[in-house]
Amino acid sequence: MSSGPGWLPCDTGPRQLRLDVVSSGPFTAVADELVAADPALAAIVAEHGMPPFWSRPAGFRSLVLLILEQQVSLASGAAAYRRLRDRVRTVMPAAVLACTPEELRADGVSRQKDRYLRALALAVEEGALDLDALEDMDDDAVRRALVALPGIGPWTADVYLLACLGRPDLWPVGDRALQVAVAEALGLALVPDATELERLGERWRPHRSTAARILWHGYLARRGRVETPGDLLDDLGYSEPAATRTAASGSRSSTS
Repeated sequence: MSSGPGWLPCDTGPRQLRLDVVSSGPFTAVADELVAADPALAAIVAEHGMPPFWSRPAGFRSLVLLILEQQVSLASGAAAYRRLRDRVRTVMPAAVLACTPEELRADGVSRQKDRYLRALALAVEEGALDLDALEDMDDDAVRRALVALPGIGPWTADVYLLACLGRPDLWPVGDRALQVAVAEALGLALVPDATELERLGERWRPHRSTAARILWHGYLARRGRVETPGDLLDDLGYSEPAATRTAASGSRSSTS
C-alpha cells in the first residue's frame, strides 16, 4: 500500500476546503462508528486493536518518498530515501537536481525514478507545481495537478491526498496491500482488482480513508509490519511525539 496511517490537524482558518480534513478527534469518532457498523472492520480491531493515528506532512519530501516507495516494499523505499537524505543533507528540489545520475543510482534510485524525481523537483523549483496551493484544492484538482507530472499516477496522488492532505474519502484502488487487506477482511477467494475494489469500497463511503487505515492496519499487523519510521517522519517534518510513531517494513505495490 502506500500503506497505513492517521492525520495531522488542519488549521482552523477561513479556508473552507481544509475543514474537511481528517484529524485526531474525527478519526477516532469515525473509526468507532465504522467498527460498530461493520463486522469485517470490527474483527480487525478485535484482533489487532484500533490503528494508531498517523500522517505524513504535505510537501516535496513526502512526494519524493512516495515515488521511491512505488512498486517496492516500504523498507526498500525508506532505505533509498535515507541514502538520498544522507547524501544531500536536506531533501529539497535544488539538492535533488544537483545529484548526478550515478549518485542517485548508488542511492538505490532507478533510472525511471531518477527521471520522476527530477521532473518533480524541477516543477516545484520553477513554480509549475505549487505544493502549498494543493491544500486548498478539491480532490480532483489535486489529482490533476499531480498526475500531470511523469511518474505520478492515480496511486501516488490518492495516497498523497489520504496521508498528507488528510482527505476523508480516499480509496487507493491500485494499492496492492489494500486489495489483499480487503480480500482477507471479507474472506474473498480472490484478491480484487482495482475495478472490483472500487465497488467493494462503496460500503465505507464517505469515510473510505478511515476504513483503508483500519484495513491496512490489519494487513500489516498480520505480517508483523508497521508504518513509517520515526527518523523519516522527523525528516519529512512530522511533529508528533516519537512514542506515537512506528517503524516501516511493510509491503507496497502499485503502478504509480
